[in-house]
Amino acid sequence: MLPGLENPAIAIGYTRVASVPALAVPFEHSTPASQDHVLYFCIPAYNESPTLGLLLWRLRKVFQEQPREYEVLVYDDGSTDATAEVLKPYHEVMPLTVLGGQRVGYAAALDALCREASRRTRYPRRDAVIVLQGDFTDQPEHLPELIRRFDGGADVVVAERPADAPSVPQPVRRLRRLAPWMVRPFVQVPGVRDVFGSLRLYRVSVIRDLIRERGDAPLVEGDGWSANLDLLLRAAAHARRLETVELAPRYDVRPRETRVRPWNDAMALLRFARAARRRRTQPARA
Repeated sequence: MLPGLENPAIAIGYTRVASVPALAVPFEHSTPASQDHVLYFCIPAYNESPTLGLLLWRLRKVFQEQPREYEVLVYDDGSTDATAEVLKPYHEVMPLTVLGGQRVGYAAALDALCREASRRTRYPRRDAVIVLQGDFTDQPEHLPELIRRFDGGADVVVAERPADAPSVPQPVRRLRRLAPWMVRPFVQVPGVRDVFGSLRLYRVSVIRDLIRERGDAPLVEGDGWSANLDLLLRAAAHARRLETVELAPRYDVRPRETRVRPWNDAMALLRFARAARRRRTQPARA
């Protein structure tokens, strides 16, 4: 049974989530031959206990079938639900580190995760940070698409969301219509249509360049979609090659309501974009 879920099978909305095999096999590090590249999966989480365990189980399953050296970094952003309890058994079956514990907000959680991945890496040009959400909207099965482009030489890979499906919550649809009007007059990332999503891959050397540039100043500011845009803008300025891939998130598994507030978030994006309009966003040249 999946840790964090009380019943063998749970109906969430109109989707039935089947029971998951018990986590019985202890984690063992891969052999040195497979350690050329390390993927750091960075997951900010606030009160995501119903889905975080499922996300980690699926992540583990994907990379059992497609072996890669990886580490999972979760920032527990002061959760008041059972997030800590859900995470406990996964320490035994996968390379998991939990950071945080106090409420700092989404942007500061992203900052801490990126800095920790940069601190851990031995080969920043070979390794990658992949940011995904703890609410299971970002699908582990999509990760190989990002990794293939990274293996092909991309420094930043952006997952772009296709046209909204019926399962997309109405507040998210509204914000997706408003957000481009708020941002495009001020900032754009060349070649990227959807600059607001969360599922992204960054070469660790790009993150390190950003850390050197920012010093003790925050790597990411804003909140929600503004924070996603901020990190992409700052990272793109240090990337030599940026690619996109269209991948559809899922909203039909998450039991909680969306935290998107269309008008408030759109106004936050407008304030952010106006403040960021003088930034260099073109990828750096060799």
